[in-house]
Amino acid sequence: MKKQSANKLFRLERLRTIAVLVIISMAVGIFSSAFESKNDFTSLNNNAGINKDSVESVKAFMQVYKVLMSPRCMNCHPAGDVPLQGDDSHLHKMFPKRGKDGKGVYAMKCANCHQPENLPGLHKPPGNPDWHLPPADMKMVFQGKTPRQLAKQLVDPKQNGNKSKQKLLEHAHDALVVAGWNMGEGRKMPPMSHEEFVKVWTEWINKGAYAPR
Repeated sequence: MKKQSANKLFRLERLRTIAVLVIISMAVGIFSSAFESKNDFTSLNNNAGINKDSVESVKAFMQVYKVLMSPRCMNCHPAGDVPLQGDDSHLHKMFPKRGKDGKGVYAMKCANCHQPENLPGLHKPPGNPDWHLPPADMKMVFQGKTPRQLAKQLVDPKQNGNKSKQKLLEHAHDALVVAGWNMGEGRKMPPMSHEEFVKVWTEWINKGAYAPR
């Protein structure tokens, strides 16, 4: 009888321990979910509360995202070291490589085909005096990035070329960025004008540079 009572007591204690562990696990899960929910937005100043500015900032970035993921931007921000080409963003037919400075390697330099100005004619190489991909040590990949991943990358100085908020604002006017709206004949334009892009880019940053969930 004593042995049976001891076994019964042991089983009860075991069940009680399991119940406590389950409750603790549930509590940790609820806390983690709440913490994650509170940090659905990431700001340059680490102020992660959800407010009017965060909502408007995220809304603006979703417009920015459409431009950055268009072929005119994404083709020069590939996941690999070969630029993309065309409105369908296929691998560049000449198969050039990024190189250390982003301007190609050996005889396959970007400037060999991409002249200071657009070449006349349908689908001829677009031009710019500083035509290049991001350098090897700061690739700034757009291809395959979710809105949240891309937003967080853009405001991270370790990934954006050590750009401050002011430098990010100025970058929208960079000559090579602006060239995305003048890529020569036969190429699809970005989904909004450069003026509209600057507006939403500025709104996204000035209202906190929040990252979508």
